[in-house]
Amino acid sequence: MMAEPVREVPARQGKRRGDGWAAARYLAPTLLLLLGLLGYPLYQLVLISLYDYGQEQASGGAPLEFLGLGNYQQLFGDPQFWTVLVQTVGFAAVCVVGTLFVGGALAMLASRVRAVPRMILFLAALGAWATPAVAGSTVWMFLFDTDFGLVNEVLVGLGFDGMANYSWTYDKFVAFGLVAAQVIWCSFPFVMVTLYAGIIAIPKEILEAAALDGASTARTVRMVILPLLRPLLVIVTIQSIIWDFKLFTQIYVMTGGGGVAGNNLVLNVYAYQKAFAASEYGMGSAIGVVMTVLLLVVTGVYLRALRRSGEPL
Repeated sequence: MMAEPVREVPARQGKRRGDGWAAARYLAPTLLLLLGLLGYPLYQLVLISLYDYGQEQASGGAPLEFLGLGNYQQLFGDPQFWTVLVQTVGFAAVCVVGTLFVGGALAMLASRVRAVPRMILFLAALGAWATPAVAGSTVWMFLFDTDFGLVNEVLVGLGFDGMANYSWTYDKFVAFGLVAAQVIWCSFPFVMVTLYAGIIAIPKEILEAAALDGASTARTVRMVILPLLRPLLVIVTIQSIIWDFKLFTQIYVMTGGGGVAGNNLVLNVYAYQKAFAASEYGMGSAIGVVMTVLLLVVTGVYLRALRRSGEPL
C-alpha cells in the first residue's frame, strides 16, 4: 500500500499567515500601550459606577457602599437623562452632517481652484482647526455678544432692528445652533483635508470618462467620486460621531455650563454636573459608561452595515 502523500500548505496561504503574524508582532507594543492607557481608566470608570461614591467616600470620611446596578437604575429612571440623551443625539447628528457637508464641499472646491486660492483656503481652514476649543468658543461669544457683538451690530446696520441686544444663548434651539456652527467651523478642516487627499488620488482617466459620457458635475460627484471616497467617508464619519457625541468644551463655555435652566445640556456636561457639581462620582461614572457603550454600538452598527453592502473598509 502506498503512503498517502503529505498535503502541503499552498505558498500563498502560508505567506498570508506569515504576514499576519508579522503584523501582529509589529502591532503588539501599540496594543499593549493602548491597553494600559485606555483599558485601566475604563476599568476604573466601570468600577466607580458600581458604588455610592461621593465626596465623603473620596476623602475617606465614609466607607464605600456597593450598589451594583443601582446607579444605572436611578439614571434610567430619571426623565432628565432621557431628555439630555435625545438632545445629545440630535445635536451630534446636526454637527456630523454639517461638518461632512462643509468639509466635502470645500474639498471639492480646493480640487478645482488654482494653487494660490487653494493655499489661502487651506491656511484659513488649518487656522480654524488649530485654534483651541476654549479660545475659539470665547471668540465666538465675543462676536455674538448681546451688547457689543459684531454680528448684532452688522445685522442692525443691514436693517434688522429686532437684532439689537439680541441674546443668542437664551433660546434653547438658537443656542444649540450657535454652538453647532462653532463646532462645524473648528471640525470641517479635518474632513476637508482628508477628502481632498482622496479626490486628488482618483485617476483622471475616470473623471475624463465620466465627462465624455456627458455626466454633469453633480452626477459625477454622486456616481463616481463619492463611491470611490467611501472608505475615507467611513473614517471621517466615525471620527465626527465620536468627537461630536462627547462634546464638552463648546457647550460648557458658550452656554455657561448648560444653558438657561439646563436647556442645553449634553451627556458630557450632564456627567460633569453630576460628578463634580453634585459630587456624585458614581453617577457621573455611570453616565460615562453609558456614553462609551453607545459610541461602540453606533460605530459597530455603521461598520456592519458597510460590510453587508460590500463596501471595502
